[in-house]
Amino acid sequence: MSISLSSLILLPIWISMAQILQGGPDEKEKTTALKDLLSRIDLDELMKKDEPPLDFPDTLEGFEYAFNEKGQLRHIKTGEPFVFNYREDLHRWNQKRYEALGEIITKYVYELLEKDCNLKKISIPVDATESEPKSFIFMSEDALTNPQKLMVLIHGSGVVRAGQWARRLIINEDLDSGTQIPFIKRAMDEGYGVIVLNPNENYIEVEKPKIHVQSSSDSSDEPAEKRERKDKVSKEIKKRRDFYEKYRNPQREKETMQLYIRENGSPEEHAVYVWDHFITQSAAENVFFVAHSYGGLAFVELMIQREADVKSKVTAVALTDSVHNVWHQEAGKTIREWMRENCCNWVSSSEPLDTSVESMLPDCPRVSAACRTER
Repeated sequence: MSISLSSLILLPIWISMAQILQGGPDEKEKTTALKDLLSRIDLDELMKKDEPPLDFPDTLEGFEYAFNEKGQLRHIKTGEPFVFNYREDLHRWNQKRYEALGEIITKYVYELLEKDCNLKKISIPVDATESEPKSFIFMSEDALTNPQKLMVLIHGSGVVRAGQWARRLIINEDLDSGTQIPFIKRAMDEGYGVIVLNPNENYIEVEKPKIHVQSSSDSSDEPAEKRERKDKVSKEIKKRRDFYEKYRNPQREKETMQLYIRENGSPEEHAVYVWDHFITQSAAENVFFVAHSYGGLAFVELMIQREADVKSKVTAVALTDSVHNVWHQEAGKTIREWMRENCCNWVSSSEPLDTSVESMLPDCPRVSAACRTER
């Protein structure tokens, strides 16, 4: 049996604690002192000391996984489904590994949108300079020219990106369950143009620039002896800081900063931007939305900001487990009336499909999706 470094560090403390708890009232002061000591120990930081490097493959093949003919993620050697707990008692490392795989799957789904669904990747903002942060959406060839029907898909919040409903379902179930691809293909088969929004791609992450502090000896007229003393102190402080940083961040994970994408810094902004620059330019007589979870909230915000335009162009909205709230979002009476007539929210329920589900909000009908959906 292997014992981790963090366990060895904590073992004497736990033993002392157990001995004190077996003692009488005279041991209260010691108990308080030990509790104070334990409260100062960051267990998450200690656990990092035992972690393998956070160095993961950047391809599915590197992870030794692939999607089979049923769209299920399986190990290429064993045929087994994905295993989250790859290393026992290393939850943080397992989570980082899961996130690394998730990023690969996001790129994989992007490829499917282009290759299998024949969608075009469109960069936004449309007038972005070469150096500024950018996002993108996906559109069918006829998205703006189809004179009859346009389908717009909006996913929920979190780590999902364009083309996905739920990452967990993609990894643990299959591509049909977790991606928008079945919706896209059916819509195109039935003559719809398609636009796939990407509301969670709000910023790019870049490494924080290192701050170089100029040595005091470079710009001071102080006597040499005083400068030497100050430099010695400065070096000692830097040595302590580096030691602390090595403890705080033993794997030297990069510290990043976020650069937000102009006019697309939130899901709500993104929905309005795509409406203004694409959907309003489409020739379609009838526009339909499918919005999941937070995507429903983004649609309601779009209605609040572009009410007349939405009413004139949108025919119907299918919501799934939408988290919108007409009171908190301050949607007016005319919006609520329009939603009652033109929207329907399919929600998680064990009731048969399309069974009416009671709602406390006076907006759109809620009916059963006859399943548990993912947010």
